[in-house]
Amino acid sequence: MFKNKVIRYSTIAMFIAILAYFIIENLGGASSSDDAIAANPAAYKTKILEERTAKDEQFKSGDDSPIKDKEAFHGLHYFEPNLGFRIKANISPYMQDDKEVIVKYTDGTSEKYEKYGYANFSVEGQPQKLLLLKNEGTISVLFRDGTSGKETYGGGRYLDYPADQIKNNTIVLDFNKAYNPYCAYQESYACPVPPAENTLTVAIHAGEVTEEATHEE
Repeated sequence: MFKNKVIRYSTIAMFIAILAYFIIENLGGASSSDDAIAANPAAYKTKILEERTAKDEQFKSGDDSPIKDKEAFHGLHYFEPNLGFRIKANISPYMQDDKEVIVKYTDGTSEKYEKYGYANFSVEGQPQKLLLLKNEGTISVLFRDGTSGKETYGGGRYLDYPADQIKNNTIVLDFNKAYNPYCAYQESYACPVPPAENTLTVAIHAGEVTEEATHEE
């Protein structure tokens, strides 16, 4: 059983995602990045599609790809990029002593994470909250939502961020980059299970979907 830790979901895809994060968040300073993206949504969409193409190529040819039949693989499936699901959240740092949390994996094993804090935000006017977990310098967002088990993987989806990119207790949750764990494609991988409290009350129609769904570009 291979351990699919969040920060190891794809070396190449992770590098591209982090590079894109640095570029987007530092265009004219973090305070102006949202304005820059809002002023040029076409460029933002192009960047998202480029990241998806790079991940497809890695899944098609990479040695660490979870795809069994690479010959039959023609790419992952996604919702259309939607700026409405790129959401700024305020973080309430976790201040209690019980910061250590045991995260269960799909194979019955577990791993220690740290409770970093809660991301507070709204989706379509509805307040939401997600527990942010820290592991090896990465902030992990493990979540389920109204699409889980229907249009998206039932075990939940993930988002990752470099811990040092959180500034002034804020984070931009870009659900267009929400991805499936490796165990969604191959049962030989063990993947972290989202905390029960990280089940959103809304449907996040953004990011990666299941193969059966029909929301690809």
